[in-house]
Amino acid sequence: MWQKQDRITEEAHHPRRRVIQIPPHKAPEKQGAEQGESSKNVHEVLEELNSLIGLADVKKLISEVYAFVEIQKRRQKEKLINDPQVLHMIFRGNPGTGKTTMARIIGKLFKAMGILPKGHLVEVERADLVGEYIGHTAQKTREMLKKARGGVMFIDEAYSLARGGEKDFGKEAIDALVKGMEDNKDSLIVVLAGYQDEMDLFIDTNPGLRSRFPIHLDFPDYSTRELMEIADMMLQHKQYRLHAAAQEELRRILEIQTRRHQHSGNARLVRNMVEKAIRQQAVRLVHKENTTRDDLMSIIREDIVVVTDNIEF
Repeated sequence: MWQKQDRITEEAHHPRRRVIQIPPHKAPEKQGAEQGESSKNVHEVLEELNSLIGLADVKKLISEVYAFVEIQKRRQKEKLINDPQVLHMIFRGNPGTGKTTMARIIGKLFKAMGILPKGHLVEVERADLVGEYIGHTAQKTREMLKKARGGVMFIDEAYSLARGGEKDFGKEAIDALVKGMEDNKDSLIVVLAGYQDEMDLFIDTNPGLRSRFPIHLDFPDYSTRELMEIADMMLQHKQYRLHAAAQEELRRILEIQTRRHQHSGNARLVRNMVEKAIRQQAVRLVHKENTTRDDLMSIIREDIVVVTDNIEF
């Protein structure tokens, strides 16, 4: 997700985008430097979240979760009844729509709030959880749970755990995962992610999972305008810029690809195109004896056109 930060991740930010304002963290009176630093860190993570391009509904729901968790903490301090914090989540959306990046931000946010001790992100898939013989799967799953303890376990294409039928070890992985969630309920958040239709079927075939994952986030595909903003931010970060003709060619290609393919790659497609255009620019300039600063920064239409012949959409 690209954003306007010193550290660039996977998506994009643009000054003209519609911003969802998330209120800064305001804790009760601080008790020492540690609490003040925690408040600063929460504010920084919320700023990072707010800087992401698009994802308005996702950001809104995350802000609601943040507010709920914070108020429950305050109620607990006042010895008021507070609801248990079940924060396991389901992310539904196509590749390249920001699911992994959002999981990483959630880990940092809940660490800053004192909910998670570490806040790190551990990405896993079926092969990391499912073994080849009886007993192996539970062991592998426990090892991944141990690695993720204190942070966020992100399971991509989670529905693959239920595809093998009754005799498949995927069911054993789900059972071990559920037990691990219970055993580490105060120090682990599990995020199940994948395509929307497949995730819906997965949850329907395993009703016990629905109650354990109360937070569902849908990640929409980016519009062409948003994809152009992503490309612009990627290039700015690397100190390149698109000439007007190159910009129009890139927009034309993105429009074609998003119409042609249901799962067009979203930000990943843009990243591939930007990286290959930069390499093509280098090929175009390498034998030029004298290059100006403008030459070295400029991506022209030719650089965009050439790379589309062999790019993986």
